[in-house]
Amino acid sequence: MSKVWFVTGASKGFGRILVSQLLAQGYKVAATSRDAASLGEFSGNDFLPLTVSLTDEASVKAAIDKTISTFGKIDVVVNNAGYGQVGALEEVSDKDARENYNVNVFGLLNVIRQVMPHLREQRSGHIINIASVGGMLGGFPGWAIYCSTKFAVVGLTEGLREEIKEFGVKATVVLPGYFRTSFLGGDLSVTESKYQSVMDSIKWHAALDGKQPGDPEKGVAAIIEMAKSDNPPLNFLIGKDATELVPEKLKSIEAEIEEWKAVSANTIF
Repeated sequence: MSKVWFVTGASKGFGRILVSQLLAQGYKVAATSRDAASLGEFSGNDFLPLTVSLTDEASVKAAIDKTISTFGKIDVVVNNAGYGQVGALEEVSDKDARENYNVNVFGLLNVIRQVMPHLREQRSGHIINIASVGGMLGGFPGWAIYCSTKFAVVGLTEGLREEIKEFGVKATVVLPGYFRTSFLGGDLSVTESKYQSVMDSIKWHAALDGKQPGDPEKGVAAIIEMAKSDNPPLNFLIGKDATELVPEKLKSIEAEIEEWKAVSANTIF
């Protein structure tokens, strides 16, 4: 029986490409968007378009229930929906910061809460949360709010993995580097800044738009290949840049631990 994938944020970027590749490979796909009409290029008995507000738990529950009533089960959940928020930590408004968390973190949690009872009952499944290399690297001026949402996704996925393994359910967090999608274009929420470092970062990323080194078609193919594994990783890096930047961060942490070990360890009774 063909596996059933449930994909959020399917109207553009990684989500849209993922739906296309999955259908081409014979999977059944339920795909969410804020407006299912934006998914009109896809059709067929193996495809279920769903209008969903991820920040509304009742809307998420209805989508999960509709998927199961249509396809009989859900095997793989991809929490892909999210967007970038750029601006100095001091200058991003409370409203904008909370909205970034509502979509990037709490929307994802709504999906997990509603799908887990089904995955527990069938004692199988795989939850794949799309974070970012910015979920391990926060040192980008202007990206503190966004990176903190992705740090949250990394941390909750690690905890989730331990909680659900007794039911035969797996969890993976995907950490993409820079891929050539619309993420750095019109999808980005930008707050102008008095900080030169932040404005320089905004300009650098604007110049990178359309020139990102990662091919999203290949990135999505890597995610599908990873999901076939009986023992998928907790942290799945995609992009040559990601595989280079994260080890540098780990080396930096190890060096700091070693430098301050005497002070840090001298805290026991």
